[in-house]
Amino acid sequence: MPGSSARRRFLKQVVAGVGLPGVALASRLAFSHDMPGKTPDRQTRFALLVGNGLYPAPYDLPPVHKNVFDLAQALAYRGFDVTQALDLDAASFEQTLTEFIARIASVPDALTLFYYAGHGMQVNASNLLLGSGSSPKLAKPDLLAQSVILQNNLLARLPQRDSAVNITVIDACRTDIRAAVGDADGLNQVEAPLGSMVCFSTAAGRPAVSPASPDQNTFYTASLVKKLRELPDHTTFAELFQLVKVDVEQTMLNFPVEAIRQLAQVPFIADNTRRKVALAWHKPGAGDRLERVATDEEKTRWAALQPIYWPVDLIRDAQQFLSDYPDSALRDQVGLVLEGAKRALSILRSNEVHLYKSSFTTPQKTDTSLEDLSRAGRGDKDAAARIGHGYRQLGGEVALLRFEGWMQFAAGLGNGIASYDLALYYRDTGQALLAAQAEARARALGYVPPRSLGHERK
Repeated sequence: MPGSSARRRFLKQVVAGVGLPGVALASRLAFSHDMPGKTPDRQTRFALLVGNGLYPAPYDLPPVHKNVFDLAQALAYRGFDVTQALDLDAASFEQTLTEFIARIASVPDALTLFYYAGHGMQVNASNLLLGSGSSPKLAKPDLLAQSVILQNNLLARLPQRDSAVNITVIDACRTDIRAAVGDADGLNQVEAPLGSMVCFSTAAGRPAVSPASPDQNTFYTASLVKKLRELPDHTTFAELFQLVKVDVEQTMLNFPVEAIRQLAQVPFIADNTRRKVALAWHKPGAGDRLERVATDEEKTRWAALQPIYWPVDLIRDAQQFLSDYPDSALRDQVGLVLEGAKRALSILRSNEVHLYKSSFTTPQKTDTSLEDLSRAGRGDKDAAARIGHGYRQLGGEVALLRFEGWMQFAAGLGNGIASYDLALYYRDTGQALLAAQAEARARALGYVPPRSLGHERK
């Protein structure tokens, strides 16, 4: 479709239907450390929100500032000490990141959230967050010089430990929809470091829609703000972002403008956190609401779901829970389990995946955790890949067969990096056709491997 007359007609529908960025906003830099709802004596939650909306016309992004302001209020409601930074060039952006990382390093059990709204793209497989004032149509060397590199400047510098919870949220307008050009790639898939969760507003390699009005949020941030406000306090942050993903997909697929339905975003999540943290922490007396509380019986049934790993059993028990307790305070969580298990089962039934019920047991002599096994049964593509890598480290024929099956499963769930790792394995073992197929699958899933000698992923 890129470059075709059909694509041009389609893009005109987008412009006519919802509008696109076109209003330049005044450049400003604002910091706030005293948001309503903060509890300094107990503060272990820190957020840095960067909103770059000021770019050369016609690439300015009017909703970005509203995104930052609205999200700041929603995060303050959940106990975050929020720093807002607007329209940062690359140098200011990097300095702000450095200060934020230094600050959180002194709080070992901090919950951190970094949010970026603005232009994002990939160059040479690296994800770039473009500094304010720079055109997204610059030559690649200039883009690199005028951007922050997500992997190097942020993800690699965050604390990597089991107790860490570092959340990175990128709501980037990845391709210029109006320009009808096919040379702009969306962000590349990433692996989340230990203790981190990485969330993109749309799938790797795909565009995110940006309204033309400064009085509107982008679809993803609107959902994130809404869910932060309305979800029960016991909801974990991992569950929050899964529910945001569902909400964004449903909102856009049911949008009254056909062009938006065709551009419906499927948010990307890479989760490698081990610690579960509930939302909670809104300021008492500030918009408190009565919340349904789970009964002891519901809590017992929910606890009984946790050690179940096989998707067929998960589907059965989750469906029974929702039938027995349709109005439960835990219905959102059980619904996520049900939908994830359904997706996992559909992939396991594929002829391309050689993984069976016997595989959903705790591997001996590997680093695979029960948590990863639980997540994999619920459709977590990254947990499946981690299990696969654990088997490969074991070595031996049986373990390598398990490695192959788990990586096929991870790729089927959408993990392009796992598919590329599988391609390298096939290449090393002289299976050229399978290697080519796995590499093609990786690219179709939005993963672009870094360029290196021997084509090895570094």
